[in-house]
Amino acid sequence: MSVPLQPMAEYVVVQTEEAAKKTASGLYLPESATEKPKTAKVIAVGSDIKGVKVGDKVIYKNEYEATTVKIDSQEYILVFHKNIVAIAK
Repeated sequence: MSVPLQPMAEYVVVQTEEAAKKTASGLYLPESATEKPKTAKVIAVGSDIKGVKVGDKVIYKNEYEATTVKIDSQEYILVFHKNIVAIAK
C-alpha cells in the first residue's frame, strides 16, 4: 500500500481498525455510541523512530494530541512517538 504521508522525525502514521458496529448479542450500535479504538496499525514512521516499525500494531494514548487527516477517503492518524505505550504481539 502506498502511503501519501511521510511523517517528520518523531511521528508515526497509523490507521485504526474499524470499530465494532454490532454487539455480540446482535444489536447494532450508532456511530456516536462506539468507542474509538486506541489500537492501530503502523503504516509509516519518521526518521528518528526506533523500536516501532511499519506493520506493528500499537496502542497509543491521548487521542487529543494525535492529528487525524483524511486523504482520498482514507483516514490517517499522526501520533507522536511518546504517545505510543505498547506494541501488541
